Amino acid sequence: MKKVAIIGGGISGLSAAYYLEKARRNGARLEWHLFEEKPRLGGIVGSEYLNGCVIETGADSFLSEKPWAFELCRELGLESQLIGSNDALRKTFVLLQGKLVPLPEGLQFIVPTSLDHVMRSELFSEEGKRIIASEVNLQPRKNNGDESVASFVGRHFGEEVVERLAAPMLAGVYGGRAATLSMRTIMPRFLQMEEQHGSLIRALQLTGQSSAKKQSSQPIFTTLKNGMQQLLDAMMAQLDSAAVHTQCTISSVALSKNKDSQKGKQEESGGKWSLQGAKFSEEFDALILALPAHATARLLQGCCPELAQELGKISYSSSVIVTLAFPKWEIEKHGIHPEGFGFLVPASEKSRLLACTFVGNKFNHRVADDLVVLRGVLGGARDEAALALSGQEAVALVQREFAEILGIHSQPAFTRVFRWPHSMPQYEVGHLDRVAHIEVLRGAVLGLYLIGNAYRGVGVPDCIREGRDAVEKILATDFHG
Repeated sequence: MKKVAIIGGGISGLSAAYYLEKARRNGARLEWHLFEEKPRLGGIVGSEYLNGCVIETGADSFLSEKPWAFELCRELGLESQLIGSNDALRKTFVLLQGKLVPLPEGLQFIVPTSLDHVMRSELFSEEGKRIIASEVNLQPRKNNGDESVASFVGRHFGEEVVERLAAPMLAGVYGGRAATLSMRTIMPRFLQMEEQHGSLIRALQLTGQSSAKKQSSQPIFTTLKNGMQQLLDAMMAQLDSAAVHTQCTISSVALSKNKDSQKGKQEESGGKWSLQGAKFSEEFDALILALPAHATARLLQGCCPELAQELGKISYSSSVIVTLAFPKWEIEKHGIHPEGFGFLVPASEKSRLLACTFVGNKFNHRVADDLVVLRGVLGGARDEAALALSGQEAVALVQREFAEILGIHSQPAFTRVFRWPHSMPQYEVGHLDRVAHIEVLRGAVLGLYLIGNAYRGVGVPDCIREGRDAVEKILATDFHG
């Protein structure tokens, strides 16, 4: 009988519990327990329901092209509840000198598929447009290691594209800085294109037909009609409630080694993981740590100091999500009709907002007919001080900025503020090498598994994949020799 502990009840830990329970029901001889220090499971993923609106506490959707979340939803019987983003309405704006300017049509992240649209755009200066157009002349280039997104994008398209496009996009997704985030980790496909074709514009032109076909076959983002909480609830309904321990803090973990252990390494015949809580102490064959890297490092400091040191090198940023709902009639009375999915804010602007989503435009089934809901994001690597704002201060700040940017001066019908301290891992230059080293160190300790958004992807599908893969490894491992 394998006995497995999961510490951390976010989307990764919850996924691991789901797949362990599935295996147990299918005949695997195992027992599992999930420990979460907070009162609820799901971590930064969750939904609230106010005045006929679905308010997401964190991630509002997942990328459709990554299959793991969709596959899990289908397995849970939620396929009919999946809804795609309204891509026909998809338009993103960038705040430039206080004015919202639309991104040029046909962009694939930072790469234009149509120079005509770029040339007509107000987003770039004439010199910026000249640099972008000259990118087609770049020759193949061998990549000898990692580099920052800012370095790569600047080499291809110039500093305006870095400052007005790449940097605000990455701030919105990763809460990070283009000058430190890793190309190999975040955009490896573009590095491969550079090696093969040199010019990214030319590379996309050569593959344009297949890309267009792929894009038209599925929406960019997918979510659930009743919010991301619907996925959490469906997973939790499959679990044995007696094995789920919320408001339960694990203060320490220790590895008891058998007589055959050498130099701190647990041999194939196996030792035991001892978990210590406030009111209990229990032993397990396998330990899944589904925590931020810094929290994992603290727990492993005593038994795996070298591994803990490497984990501690993964830096994090924080985010504050501020959602405001306004009476629709008041907004429309002043001729304000927010279009598109929302806007991004470069660091050069006099604004503390990183981004804003026009919630009702991005997805159906989200906003009551008589309301307009806007979701602003503060914080990130460029403004960690935002985390110290009180709820009232955060709302007042975002309300002022919406007034300046969108002309909305109405009082909100309701507001919600969600703070997520040190929750966004920074995939900095060299991240994949660090993760590879972490994996080597982890692999030397039988029965230890590290999952979560710190390693191989920050999205919901990535976290689900991490939980599933850890369970597959556990099922294939003999802990008793």
